[in-house]
Amino acid sequence: MEEKLKALAGSLQGELYTDDTTRLLYATDASAYSEMPLAVAVPRSVADLKLLIEFAGEEGTSLIPRTAGTSLAGQVVGSGIVVDVSKYFNQFIALNTTERWVKVQPGVVRDELNKYLRNYGLFFGPETSTANRAMIGGMVGNNSCGSNSILYKSTREHTLEIKALLSDASEVTFKALNFEEFIAKCEGTSLEARLYRSIRSQLGNYENQQEIRKEFPRSDIERRNTGYAIDILLDTAPFTAGAEDFNFCKLIAGSEGTLAFITEVKLNLEPLPPAHSGLLCVHFNTLEAALQANLVALKYQPNAVELIDHYILECTRDNMEQRANSFFVQGEPAALLVIEYARASRAEVMEVAARVEAELRNLGLGYYFPLLFGQDIKKVWSLRKAGLGLLGNLPGDEKAVPVIEDTAVAVQDLPAYIRDFNAILSKHGLYAVHYAHAGSGELHLRPILNLKTEQGTRMFRLIAEEIALLVKKYKGSLSGEHGDGRLRGEFIAQMVGEKNYALLKAIKSTWDPRNIFNPGKIIDSPPMDTMLRYTAGQKGFDFKTVFRYEGQNMLQHIEQCNGSGDCRKSHLAGGTMCPSYMATHDEKDTTRARANILRNFLTHSEQVNKFDHREIKEILDLCLSCKGCKSECPSNVDMAKLKAEFLQHYQDANGIPFRSRLIANFSRIAALGAMAPRLYNWMMTGRGVSHAVKKISGFAAGRSMPEIQHTTLRSWFLKHQRDTWKGEVLQSTKKVYFFCDEFTNYQDTEIGIKAILLLEALGYEVILPKHLESGRASISKGLLRRARKIAQHNVWCLDPLINEASPLIGIEPSAILTFRDEYPDLVNDDQLDVARKLAANVLLIDEFLAREIQRGNIKQSDFSTEARTVVLHGHCQQKAFNALSATEQVLSFPVNYKVETIPSGCCGMAGSFGYEKEHYSLSMQIAELVLFPEIRKQTDQVIIAATGTSCRHQIKDGTGKRALHPVEILYNCLLLK
Repeated sequence: MEEKLKALAGSLQGELYTDDTTRLLYATDASAYSEMPLAVAVPRSVADLKLLIEFAGEEGTSLIPRTAGTSLAGQVVGSGIVVDVSKYFNQFIALNTTERWVKVQPGVVRDELNKYLRNYGLFFGPETSTANRAMIGGMVGNNSCGSNSILYKSTREHTLEIKALLSDASEVTFKALNFEEFIAKCEGTSLEARLYRSIRSQLGNYENQQEIRKEFPRSDIERRNTGYAIDILLDTAPFTAGAEDFNFCKLIAGSEGTLAFITEVKLNLEPLPPAHSGLLCVHFNTLEAALQANLVALKYQPNAVELIDHYILECTRDNMEQRANSFFVQGEPAALLVIEYARASRAEVMEVAARVEAELRNLGLGYYFPLLFGQDIKKVWSLRKAGLGLLGNLPGDEKAVPVIEDTAVAVQDLPAYIRDFNAILSKHGLYAVHYAHAGSGELHLRPILNLKTEQGTRMFRLIAEEIALLVKKYKGSLSGEHGDGRLRGEFIAQMVGEKNYALLKAIKSTWDPRNIFNPGKIIDSPPMDTMLRYTAGQKGFDFKTVFRYEGQNMLQHIEQCNGSGDCRKSHLAGGTMCPSYMATHDEKDTTRARANILRNFLTHSEQVNKFDHREIKEILDLCLSCKGCKSECPSNVDMAKLKAEFLQHYQDANGIPFRSRLIANFSRIAALGAMAPRLYNWMMTGRGVSHAVKKISGFAAGRSMPEIQHTTLRSWFLKHQRDTWKGEVLQSTKKVYFFCDEFTNYQDTEIGIKAILLLEALGYEVILPKHLESGRASISKGLLRRARKIAQHNVWCLDPLINEASPLIGIEPSAILTFRDEYPDLVNDDQLDVARKLAANVLLIDEFLAREIQRGNIKQSDFSTEARTVVLHGHCQQKAFNALSATEQVLSFPVNYKVETIPSGCCGMAGSFGYEKEHYSLSMQIAELVLFPEIRKQTDQVIIAATGTSCRHQIKDGTGKRALHPVEILYNCLLLK
């Protein structure tokens, strides 16, 4: 097989991977399952897909179609060849605005499709919570819908045509057929003709029709994805008189890639929704009250009714981004009902919301009824969509497990069903998280289980069995939107009856007689408690780490990654995570992939030092340590922290590379350079010698090197204190301590000087306390024990000085934020409380100035009234701490200053990353996604602002333009210099 796979790889235009690492990264999705595939294919063309189908048929293996890999029921986990179409099958093929349809390849991202369609006043309706990375092929395969399914139903209703390859590699197009066209399709000897003849025979049988209508879920349940959709096909002509035309697309939607391989999809489009919408966010003291209120909300034609329970809200407390999005929550609600109403005017939205509130108050349902508009809507929906990932925040080995994830019943049955559901869990001493689509009769229900124990694994099956019986009692659907996969496939016969299941098996064997397409899903699924990601009784993690992982160990922190794939969004979706994936679109460059590789080796490695694996190093190599995942990953997986920890232990076994030593010792080298700055700068910038230095040290030949200033900030400050009379300032009660970080001290001295002069002009006494470097460079290169010593010394010497009235402030985000981020996780236990107290009073200078402006201590009259436009790029770590708004506030404080924030993620430099020869090209590629194009189009009159030293360097190298630190901009427009 190895030789055959090599031959196949040579025949493909795309890539075929057979190495263990790549296979491992594709062994999981967002479900509880894990299985090593035979290989991973990344096809470039339909011709590649045909070759793969032929190979699978000849060699008795299978193909597992995959797009974003966010399936919750194990749909893209299997032992065959995983076929990832996300990278190359992402083209927009055709758009017809008159007839309102679009043709796309299966790898087109749903939100990117709508971004493209917005210019034409159109959009694709179904919206999953993963819409910023979910792809059309996956949405068709799972028949996805989302929070707005009350209006727009599921993907099935919007799928007009599908181009696909059948199991014999023949190309077909499925679309609506009238009676004559349907009969014509039944003629001939092709596989396509056999499909039409077979379905005609099956659904034309009266007994089959009766059995389907008797056993399948209720037809008024919009969200039903149980087995193949023969109940829906039955309700088309020629089987039901007067019904809509027959279309095999209805069967393929929800078939999970088990019947054909999709190459193109033609989708129905909708006009953009009404311009005005509002969210009525009703707070309840009980879940039962929320479910009763759901029935009231539905009477007033909402766009969506979504439930968020208190477990989700509790998880937001440990997630910086979602904590900010919870601004509207009052008290301790047991549940929230988020009700969206869209109307032609805001007044109409307010009127309908008032009517809903009045009726709910009259019924004694709800205690707080905020109505939100504008940007606040986006924040609330972001909170709701993060629900799945937030559940990964639960500490320890107990997790909210997707086992009965998306059962659906008739909406009027939902209160009774949830009562019965919770009674079953209570009987077993369990409880569940409840959230999502109350308006459609489907809540995402997740019991808290520990699948690392025998008891947890037993309960995993028992709960599935008992809830299946309960769903059948209500004639509901075991899957409302996430599909059957290998999680629910075992129960389909029970849900639809043995006779109907036999029909489903016959469909699979007719379409795919050699069982090529995604076997084990829907039909002939293995037991649902086999091939789980975790195994009962697996060994715990007892490796001693340098970092502290509050309330858990390092492996448990890694395991917070549940595969939701938030790290797979592109630059078009905004945000920072994950810059390398945004540039390469390779799964191996996602935060998820890095978590998967760490989890696997830390769980299964037999080595004493479980980190001593080159495979981990290779996958973590392109992590820029940007910290985007710390806030944007709903599960708070801090990959920068994990990478630094890994490097420490890997280097314990393999030694510290020369370049890493250079970077970690930057402060010492800069101090030596400061003794002879001209010589140092000649070595860094002189044509011949600079090239030699770069080559020896491993830095990129095309990257300019930062120079040392002719004086250090500390030297200037000592002279400044001697030469300047500071009478009024010395008597000021407004005192700040300025953190003289290593980058500002040696390279950005002028910025440091202007920061101090700015503060003094505004009436603050500035003190430069004694301290060591920040330790940022050591952390980035995995020298954590060295960084710990630095952290402990700085905490020891600064704690007596720093408090709320006299904070520690700094201008370089990567340096000053180590106090708030890494220091509390680095210091010894006896310093932990002190480090936390110190961290609470450490601020970026932007944050400090914004705070003083709010307190009225800084006046607009201190600054020029000249009109200027400032375009701002924020530092990654500043964005990770939601601190960029402070920068926006202070830059727009001068009366006529207008600030525009570039929607860029990471600049690509990330400290030393962009200097390193093997990373230079990717560094520039990342910057070209958004940052460089936005900078280049600015006129010379626009001020470019960037808070980070590496960001400013990247902008200069990539665009030739000089970016200023915000304090430079404020100082330059200061009237009192």
